[in-house]
Amino acid sequence: MNSARLRLGRRSSIGQIYILTTNVDGRAPLFSNDDAAALAVREFQRLDHEGLTHSVAYVVMPDHIHWLMELRAGSLDVVMKRFKSRTALNANRVLGRVGRFWQPCYHDHAIRSDESLYRHAMYLMGNPIRAGLTTQLGQYQHAWCAWGFEDSCAERELIGADR
Repeated sequence: MNSARLRLGRRSSIGQIYILTTNVDGRAPLFSNDDAAALAVREFQRLDHEGLTHSVAYVVMPDHIHWLMELRAGSLDVVMKRFKSRTALNANRVLGRVGRFWQPCYHDHAIRSDESLYRHAMYLMGNPIRAGLTTQLGQYQHAWCAWGFEDSCAERELIGADR
């Protein structure tokens, strides 16, 4: 699907919580490099610090990212352009490569309830487990969630839940 079709009907609302997903171009596993993945994590934190977003959870998978965040200023397009531009520039530099880093579009979904918010956060945090990158919630170094995982057995049922 082209990016123009994805933008049809897209609205950005300050105070709304969204889950955003975007893929590395060609689904190349460029974030398998820990330094590149750490750049993406720092960019989530930087956008929070700049006041554009408030992160609830995020995960940097080898070939894509998921970000659960509250939009605090600007629009989704502005936030994603900044995120993708900065991470592409810096990750390409770290990886010693040039060229397109991200696919040109992203997917967004507005979260409509607290229950849905928690379910989405647990689903997101379960991605590294489903991909075989770790065996336990909270262990994957390129993921973070506002909720702790002291009682991770209670969340296990949510790891595989459909979005």
